[in-house]
Amino acid sequence: DITSAAGNRLAIVKRFPIGPVLAITPFNFPLNLVAHKLAPAFAVGNTVILKPSSQTPLTALKLAKLCQEAGLPDGALNVVPCKGSQIMPLVEDDRIKMLTFTGSPAVGWNLKKHCGKKKICLELGGNAGAIIEPDADLDYAIKRCLIGGYAYSGQICISLQRIFIHKSIYNEFLNKFISGVSSLKYGDPLKEETDYGPLIDESAAIKVENWIKDALNRGAKILVGGKRKNNFIEATVLENVPHNAPISAKEAFAPITIVESYDNYEKAVDLVNDSIYGLQAGIFTKDIEKIMIAYNRLDVGGVIINDIPTFRVDNYPYGGVKESGFGREGVKYAVEEMSELKTLVIFNNK
Repeated sequence: DITSAAGNRLAIVKRFPIGPVLAITPFNFPLNLVAHKLAPAFAVGNTVILKPSSQTPLTALKLAKLCQEAGLPDGALNVVPCKGSQIMPLVEDDRIKMLTFTGSPAVGWNLKKHCGKKKICLELGGNAGAIIEPDADLDYAIKRCLIGGYAYSGQICISLQRIFIHKSIYNEFLNKFISGVSSLKYGDPLKEETDYGPLIDESAAIKVENWIKDALNRGAKILVGGKRKNNFIEATVLENVPHNAPISAKEAFAPITIVESYDNYEKAVDLVNDSIYGLQAGIFTKDIEKIMIAYNRLDVGGVIINDIPTFRVDNYPYGGVKESGFGREGVKYAVEEMSELKTLVIFNNK
């Protein structure tokens, strides 16, 4: 009805399945991150070819078996455990209408080059930052930062990697935070008393160990931790890390946080933005003006107030910008990504 030329016409808009979806998932949450892709795809009526991580394929296979037993039609879900290089024929196949990928930027952006006309959703990780203002509940912020930096041994896309603390509370925060990190227990993740476990393999731990050594050579200081044993990395806190050092500039995916003081809030916001990634950020403050400055200026997909950037609810729009990728997950938003709009116009000429 925006124009009289429409006359007596009614328009209806509906979402339709896009077609077969290729879903590629990582090792760190081998059930949850698979579910993020399967549920919306099935909800909108798409079939899925799932390539789980080569390091953790069994959970996806078990889930597929349960789906089959629950009555999912044959062919709706196809799990293909294989090496990443072996999935390229499907990435390039025009019959596949969408690629949804969670993993590293190097792999994700390379896959995009081979996708042709497919729709794409990329979730490529980050090195999330948090700002701690003087008006924050310090004990609560420290408690949450311990979880954000060290849960799952830091092997989370939105793991807290960089913490910026106002200089007026820096020493108090640091003393309590280091005490908390020192008390964390590492070991077998299946044991109740374990706070954090190993990295996925020894090569990942060696990479992080080398990044720590590189930071030390650039003038950084280890406040706690820093050592490697096999594929375990001690819970580590680093200070005076140059922003261009790999341990700060890249995604560590390890139980490591970097602390830095600031004296100007807007400068702290710029420090969080000083990253090739842009997934989520956390701000601990009660000042609504500063909250809005962060929300308007931070170049990330999500701003979490009075909590760590590691917070996520599965149904809200989740994703990032810059090297963190594009597109959004979260059931409703993934359904939108995995569907096509079709318009029906009905003319009543009587």
